[in-house]
Amino acid sequence: MSEKKKMANLELLRCLAMMMVITLHFLGKGGLLSGGDAHSANKVVALTSTGYAAWLLESFCIVAVNVYMLISGYFLSTSRFKLKRLLGLWFQLEFYSLGVGILSIALGLVDKVKIDTHYWLTLLLPVSMEHYWFMSAYLMLYLFLPLLGRGLQQMTKGQMKICLGCLLLAFSISKSILPFRLELDGKGYDVIWFLCVFSFAVYLRRFGEDFLKAKKTSLCLYVVCVLLVFGETMVLHELFLRQGRFQWIVDVAMEYNHIFPFLGAVGLFCFFHTCSLPQGISKVVLWISPATLGVYLLHENVGLRYAWQPLFGCENVTGVLDLLGKNLAAVVVVFTLGILVDKIRILVFTWIYKGLDKIPSFHKILEALDRLDEERV
Repeated sequence: MSEKKKMANLELLRCLAMMMVITLHFLGKGGLLSGGDAHSANKVVALTSTGYAAWLLESFCIVAVNVYMLISGYFLSTSRFKLKRLLGLWFQLEFYSLGVGILSIALGLVDKVKIDTHYWLTLLLPVSMEHYWFMSAYLMLYLFLPLLGRGLQQMTKGQMKICLGCLLLAFSISKSILPFRLELDGKGYDVIWFLCVFSFAVYLRRFGEDFLKAKKTSLCLYVVCVLLVFGETMVLHELFLRQGRFQWIVDVAMEYNHIFPFLGAVGLFCFFHTCSLPQGISKVVLWISPATLGVYLLHENVGLRYAWQPLFGCENVTGVLDLLGKNLAAVVVVFTLGILVDKIRILVFTWIYKGLDKIPSFHKILEALDRLDEERV
């Protein structure tokens, strides 16, 4: 926490990134990018002014996942692997997967037809079933942290440049310029892309001091990339509507491993890295930021994934201002509720932990974990 106190600016960016994620889920799963079909976000239709506004807002927020991974990589690159941290993430994941999933059934938010074996397996095995694709990839990445961190710290600047160049060429640049799909392209929803972003974050931490200080350049990079994402998407949409071409890559610029969302995330990350916050705001940010993951795990639960958007009127948006107002309401409510729920979860987990720690057998397990985490190689 001592390091994070010095980096409250990046923790603020973490909160902003989660708000962007909520916006992405409100627009996409609320049907605002697809002519009203909430379950076909990639459906291509002729756009109204409201549709253009929705896609532009999507373009500003599409950097969110890459930003979140850059922040995680920046901090994790100098952190030690800890079993307690891994187990804590697992229990948090199971708490939301099972707890919210079962509560959604009890409240009647899930169609009875969908409550089948697959649904229950998704709740019980969230990592294997990719209940939360981000967490499945993130936990795999964390398991490899000892190898990744040590290996990347041993590389020279020149070696890292060449390796990063090869990684970005293979998993980002090539798919960004070629007019067809690559078999290995996971669209950024996989641990391979997370490895790329993580490695870049390590490079920024070790060798990117000059670029991290370029405040105006970083902000310009973000804005330019947002406009390029929007521009490419609109051109491809228009070509598909008029000529029926590029069906398989019509939304390629909106994919996390496209070069524009990646560079836009780098620009936004570097901009916030240069910012400083007043002490009062820093305290609030540092109180909120540890609970941001809970916001994602709550609103993206399979039982709520498509249930909360209609509460904010996504089905009857009447104009650009109405779109912006309803999106803002969704972000504020979902983010605030998610933070409060996770704060309660933290208190409950702390209470349970203290109670179990008094049991001799459980106390011995905790001591064994502490010894393993403190061992030096």
